[in-house]
Amino acid sequence: MRGESYQIGDLAARFGAQLQGDAATLVNGVASIAAARQGDLVFASDEGRFQQALDSGASAIVTGRFANTARRDKPLLISDNPKLLFSRIAAQLCHEPAIEGHAESAQIHVTAKIGEHIFVGPGVVIEEGACIGDYTRIGANSVLGKNVRLGTHCRIDPNVTIYAGVKLGDRVIIQAGTVLGSTGFGYVRDEYDRHKLFPQIGGLLIEDDVEIGANCTVDRGSLDQTVIRRGAKLDNLVHVGHNVEIGENAIIAAQTGISGSSRIGPGAVIGGQVGIGEHAEVEGGTILGGQSGVLSGKILRGKGIVFWGTPARPLKDYLKELATLARLSRRGTK
Repeated sequence: MRGESYQIGDLAARFGAQLQGDAATLVNGVASIAAARQGDLVFASDEGRFQQALDSGASAIVTGRFANTARRDKPLLISDNPKLLFSRIAAQLCHEPAIEGHAESAQIHVTAKIGEHIFVGPGVVIEEGACIGDYTRIGANSVLGKNVRLGTHCRIDPNVTIYAGVKLGDRVIIQAGTVLGSTGFGYVRDEYDRHKLFPQIGGLLIEDDVEIGANCTVDRGSLDQTVIRRGAKLDNLVHVGHNVEIGENAIIAAQTGISGSSRIGPGAVIGGQVGIGEHAEVEGGTILGGQSGVLSGKILRGKGIVFWGTPARPLKDYLKELATLARLSRRGTK
């Protein structure tokens, strides 16, 4: 994606980067090193890729303190955290143009409160009592139920369903096909051994700056709330059960399932295809490797510690067990 052109010197000043080279060089997009052409900014994470970037078609390079070259044909933006710098500049160069207006096929209830500079796409349904903050975009065929609350600068992609009473903060991004506030999976057996739904009448609160990927499902609470705290990021195909709380800035990768009433602490990192049982807790800052399993009621404590396997245990213990099994297997074949 290409947008407005910026002088590299202006970008260096705006984002606090050290500049080497011609400050007047113009960039209007970002690209990989292999695909770069004139006007592109590229990212070089190590010395090998830095040399490739110097030989590429890019106009400028974001890189780290290791960069050292006598060549001056490409300006360099140098930072202690070049990946973060590149991400911030990319957001500036590649932002989508603001659009606003209501498609004729959208159905907006007369009692809904719609803010200013809103875009409502074709086939959207906004039900009674809903409230939509300024500068929010709602993609085609999405449905917002009764009394839904959306903050400002939100982006709701096509075919998203938000059930009644769900509350979203500011700058929340919900990608296509996601369902928010659906009925939780909680049942009780009756005297005939049949499953009867336990009340699922709680709420769902999603705080500011949360991003949720495509085709996720987040259940509302049973009697209380399901809560996703500020800055949390969910990948595609994540399921969050009823009464779950996900802490600030937690990261959850694709195909993870979190059972009801579990807690994910602030800054936790959950790998792909992880399964977390009900009433479990993952302490803040804990790292769970892909395909790990956390048993119901289990508490994992260990900020910065990597857990792996099922049941999840510290990685060093997991690797010791694998080594022991390998030795036993070799002995068995002799």
